[in-house]
Amino acid sequence: MSSSFGKGCHLHLIDGSAFIFRAYHALPPLTRKSDGLPIGAVSGFCNMLHRYVEGNNGPEAPTHVAVIFDKGSHTFRNEMYDQYKANRDEMPEDLRPQIPLTRTATEAFNIACKEKEGYEADDIIATLAVQAREAGGRVTIISSDKDLMQLVGDGVEMLDAMKNRRIDSDGVMEKFGVGPERVVDVQALAGDSVDNVPGAPGIGIKTAALLINEFGSLEELLDRAEEIKQPKRRQTLIDMRDQIELSKRLVQLDCETPLDFTLDDLEVRDPKPDQLMAFLAEMEFRTLSKRIADHLGVEAPVIEDKPVQPEESDAPEAPSFDAATYTCVRDAETLKTWVEKIRERGWVAVDTETTGLNEMIAELVGISLCVEAGEACYIPLIHKDGASDDLFGSPKLAEGQIGTEAALEILKPVLEDEAILKIGQNMKYDAKIFARYGVDVAPIDDTMLLSYVLHGGMHGHGMDTLSERYLGHTPIPIKPLLGSGKSAITFDKVPIDDATKYAAEDADITLRLWQLLKPQLHRGKVTTVYETLERPMVPVLAQMERDGIKVDRDTLSRMSNAFAQKMAGLEAEIHELAGETFNVGSPKQLGEILFDKMGIEGGKRGKTGAYATGADVLEDLATEHELPARVLDWRQLSKLKSTYTDALQDHINTDTGRVHTSYSIAGASTGRLASTDPNLQNIPIRTEEGRRIREAFVSEEGKTLVALDYSQIELRILAHIADIPALKQAFADGLDIHAMTASEMFDVPLDQMTPEVRRRAKAINFGVIYGISGFGLARNLRIPRGEAQGFIDRYFERFPGIRAYMDDTKAFAKEHGYVQTLFGRKIHTPEINAKGPRASFAYRAAINAPIQGTAADIIRRAMIRMPAAIEGQPARMLLQVHDELLFEVDDAGIDDLIVTAKEVMEAAAKPAVHLDVPLIVDAGQGQNWAEAH
Repeated sequence: MSSSFGKGCHLHLIDGSAFIFRAYHALPPLTRKSDGLPIGAVSGFCNMLHRYVEGNNGPEAPTHVAVIFDKGSHTFRNEMYDQYKANRDEMPEDLRPQIPLTRTATEAFNIACKEKEGYEADDIIATLAVQAREAGGRVTIISSDKDLMQLVGDGVEMLDAMKNRRIDSDGVMEKFGVGPERVVDVQALAGDSVDNVPGAPGIGIKTAALLINEFGSLEELLDRAEEIKQPKRRQTLIDMRDQIELSKRLVQLDCETPLDFTLDDLEVRDPKPDQLMAFLAEMEFRTLSKRIADHLGVEAPVIEDKPVQPEESDAPEAPSFDAATYTCVRDAETLKTWVEKIRERGWVAVDTETTGLNEMIAELVGISLCVEAGEACYIPLIHKDGASDDLFGSPKLAEGQIGTEAALEILKPVLEDEAILKIGQNMKYDAKIFARYGVDVAPIDDTMLLSYVLHGGMHGHGMDTLSERYLGHTPIPIKPLLGSGKSAITFDKVPIDDATKYAAEDADITLRLWQLLKPQLHRGKVTTVYETLERPMVPVLAQMERDGIKVDRDTLSRMSNAFAQKMAGLEAEIHELAGETFNVGSPKQLGEILFDKMGIEGGKRGKTGAYATGADVLEDLATEHELPARVLDWRQLSKLKSTYTDALQDHINTDTGRVHTSYSIAGASTGRLASTDPNLQNIPIRTEEGRRIREAFVSEEGKTLVALDYSQIELRILAHIADIPALKQAFADGLDIHAMTASEMFDVPLDQMTPEVRRRAKAINFGVIYGISGFGLARNLRIPRGEAQGFIDRYFERFPGIRAYMDDTKAFAKEHGYVQTLFGRKIHTPEINAKGPRASFAYRAAINAPIQGTAADIIRRAMIRMPAAIEGQPARMLLQVHDELLFEVDDAGIDDLIVTAKEVMEAAAKPAVHLDVPLIVDAGQGQNWAEAH
């Protein structure tokens, strides 16, 4: 029978495995509510297929299409070389049951789904591509797999769907340094650590390309290997010829794979709505079902109402996103019209565009507003037109802009009006920008925080993520507007028309997300969490970040020099222990010294062939060997020097002389704040050198730093939650809890307690909270694992309430998919029903989350109350570091501040929660942070 596939036909070949793994790693684990079946990868896979179908209906649409999968892991290449892909990790347990569902999904979309036992998907793709090319058709391979690049050319191209980038012969040349016809030659020489293709030792892609280009082919190169000038390379090619030729056979795709179907069987077919809707309903994909049903013009299936999954939403009907509907506001009268709309509506989504991400120095470039879905505007303020208007070549302002001062004069009353709600995404940033221009934005709602309260622990809360997940819309990316590298521009140089589309869309998306997420607070029973722990934090943190803390550059410089000298001394000591000099900072060289030269047992090679020398490896070895212990010391100093004493100097604001960190409110799922640019929460305090870093944080002249720190707050919360009488009584009596635990654990009277026994008890106290294993405790205490496990077992015997708490918490998490703090914060545990190491981690996290989360909620409550409490005092709150608050206060006001702040912090849980144990706050003061702490 003659084939109808020929000239004018266009075949699309989709790499199904790439789609699956991309979907799996792009989304957090999701489960079907009805039975707990993992469906995260299926959800992502279906979304990708739908986007593919939607985006391929124009003149370049395919006439034929197939999704090609791998079937099994054993192929003919394993017969050639039994180590082929032998180093691949096992498929994740929660992905395995989803693989057949992706095949079913492909068939539900009515797209051809093909695989063949004993062959890889790449071989099927290669065979079909060659057949289509020989028949006169075009081929597009939708994949970024480098192994498929050998097929490019003569009507065959590749498309990296994630980057929307087409790969032709020039793209292959850029990747491999040779054309498609010589890709296998380069791969044969360079090998492939991912697939365990051996190649020629010591020859990488660049060298391989140089050799192939010089000799023309791999065969010619191997035949003339004696001509290679470099002795080592020449000998490698001669000695390893058989291995290199084997490698070529491994990487060469089989273009004659026996197939039981033809190109005609791959003809594009319209989806069968009934079949597709039935599958989506079975998977319980509510939002995707509705979106596809709308696209096909059919009724969406009725799916039983269950708790909302992250991929689902109940978004109100809204117009599609259309940049043509957005307005550019270029004059005061038009802006006043928008202000009238805002007052009529009572709310407005607002977003700022600036010249950078540092709120302390970034200039306001423009403002976008939105009052109804699809109705948004952008107000350009200082955009440049590219021409220069002075002798120095400074670009002049583009025409048709109101100007910053005039625009803010019109907007300030409405942005500060307590009767009008301002809605933003990460509103803290915009609030800080407006504050620098004299505008105090209030009241606010924040879509990032709404998502965080509803779905903490399930997915990210950035606008792009939320838009794609809940609105099914991919926002206009910023990178094409600004560029990258040396050619990157700031937003004020973006053409106003392009800026309008981008900025107005941001405000539009923000409003739609607010309309979707805000009503879910009540249903999720987290309204109180949002209103008392999240929204009020925005102005508090914004003020703290603007205030910053003074850092003494000279102190940092002296420390940096001292660390450098100490590192040099440690290097000399390490070299002496090793018996030779080597680069201490090189993991590869260190591994060779430890495991090859010194013969220390326990060395494990990674995929690159180098030994693993991470901190966990060295900490284990340090219990018995001096050299790894000294390397750990050197690494710690190196990190302190690079991360703090050197880098902190670059963060000192030239205008204020202070460092202005930024707090991430929606970072950790437990509610703990994260500090970035710079990170001031991870300064080590367990070592003398780490503690010294805090000496560089100083008070202004005539002022003092005061630190107030909750005493053992997480142990106190554990005593309350787990209802442990012995611990509760100890805290009530003001006992040394670690000494008391040691006495209980080791039968040592309190008056005979030694520092070492107390230290062990302290490690166990805190370790149990974090679900520490016998292995972990052994490493911390540098004792045998059996002895450490014995300590943990004895701990549970002495305090049985802790084991009961752990078991109850795990059971609750498995049933509900989340755990809660005492204040109602939900911390989702999507991996609690997974298998293997991921489940173990999820178990430990679930146990710790209510304790750590409650502690985080308590200090948030204290911070929110603090500004009003200390109003009128000559003091300001500068930093929050876990359980500690740091203040700067006039010398005369120290005592008043300590009394007030202690009262606020110790009563922070009330009246919402009455703990069975008292909260105690310790206070310290000094001219620098180290003294105060």
